[in-house]
Amino acid sequence: MPERTTLIVNLAATAFMAGVIWYVQLVHYPLMAGWPHDDFAAWEERHRQRTGMVVIPAMLVESLTAAVLLWRRPPGVPPWIVWLAFVVLLGIHASTFLVQVPLHERLSAGWDAAAHQRLVASNWVRTVLWTVRTVLVAAMLAAANRRFFAG
Repeated sequence: MPERTTLIVNLAATAFMAGVIWYVQLVHYPLMAGWPHDDFAAWEERHRQRTGMVVIPAMLVESLTAAVLLWRRPPGVPPWIVWLAFVVLLGIHASTFLVQVPLHERLSAGWDAAAHQRLVASNWVRTVLWTVRTVLVAAMLAAANRRFFAG
């Protein structure tokens, strides 16, 4: 069943991103305040490059498989949960590109305590949404598995 495989890949990418965002929220972003402020722009640039190598592929896989699930929903999975999970993903992307990316761009110019504080505070939106999305996609897989194993 290709739809079930797509769902498994979507859950793997989503759960990976949930783990990354919790690490970033609780460890990485708070530690940024301790980076050398006189050379902060260079540190921020390295952060953006290395983080991009980790998260961009996972976010692309998550987005692609989420879109495929809208088109080819696994048997046994209610349409509403697929759409809700997709809307949550849109919220994650909106927060990322409208809030976090501009804040990182501000920090790329040098240390800015207010931008850093806003980055840490606003990132809770993505942390909560990726957690919710992981639960929703896991529930979709559970529904698909019930159908799959029931015959």
